[in-house]
Amino acid sequence: MHKVNVKGILSAKNGMNIYRGCLHGCIYCDSRSLCYQMNHKFEDIEVKANAVGLLENTLRRKRNKCMIGTGAMSDPYMPIEEKLGNMRKCLEVIERYGFGVTMITKSTKVLRDLDLLKKINEKSKCVVQMTLTTYDEDLCRIVEPNVETTYERFRALEILHDNGIPTVVWLCPILPFINDTEENIRGILDYCVRAKVKGIINFDMGVTLRDGNREYFYKKLDEHFPGLKEKYIRMYGNSYQLSSPNSRQLNMIYKSECIKNGIMCDVNECFEYLNKYEDKYGGEQISLI
Repeated sequence: MHKVNVKGILSAKNGMNIYRGCLHGCIYCDSRSLCYQMNHKFEDIEVKANAVGLLENTLRRKRNKCMIGTGAMSDPYMPIEEKLGNMRKCLEVIERYGFGVTMITKSTKVLRDLDLLKKINEKSKCVVQMTLTTYDEDLCRIVEPNVETTYERFRALEILHDNGIPTVVWLCPILPFINDTEENIRGILDYCVRAKVKGIINFDMGVTLRDGNREYFYKKLDEHFPGLKEKYIRMYGNSYQLSSPNSRQLNMIYKSECIKNGIMCDVNECFEYLNKYEDKYGGEQISLI
């Protein structure tokens, strides 16, 4: 871990990342890609030491309320968050100034901040997005080794729903020849139905590989799935988008189950929902996308 001071904390679309890098060890992580120009080891977490102060200064000056998003590049609930508490401090600022928030995480540690999430949701809107990729628990521990398993995340989704917090699941990536099976997809969808999630996001039942994360992914394939790397290379070469050979069938199952259970599955509709700020006290609703 190392600390830096940064000049700004919110992107043009009101997204923020209070950390850079990750310790979850997911074998497919796109954030390892060289295009993001991370100039330190991925597991050496960069902590934006002045993030909380910058966020407060920024929100104090904002004329219009909006949704604040986090977790797109680095999970805000990595183990170091337990010690530093920076995400909780950011949530306190967001709640104080009446903004909405949505975060993407794989960690059940989000439940630590349930009190704040409920306060934010009472005023505006709080949505927790949770990634679920691998129904089989043993396989999950290989694919996503240093974070809570899919079942544990499912239980967190149930708790969030029971406390009035809407949730959206990222059903991706789906790794060809690893978790691209009907059993896997139906298992995750069953969790989503039982947890009463608001929406599910999926991009064509596949995975993306770029320079940087491709090499790490192939290293892990050699380690856990001998011979599979060669199959990937023969089938996909250096392609960016690697769709499962089963994508058509799996997409039909996914969309059919979502429609049957009243779950949003159109990607644009999901993002519109995530980006739309709501004032529970009757003020104007603003969509910033």
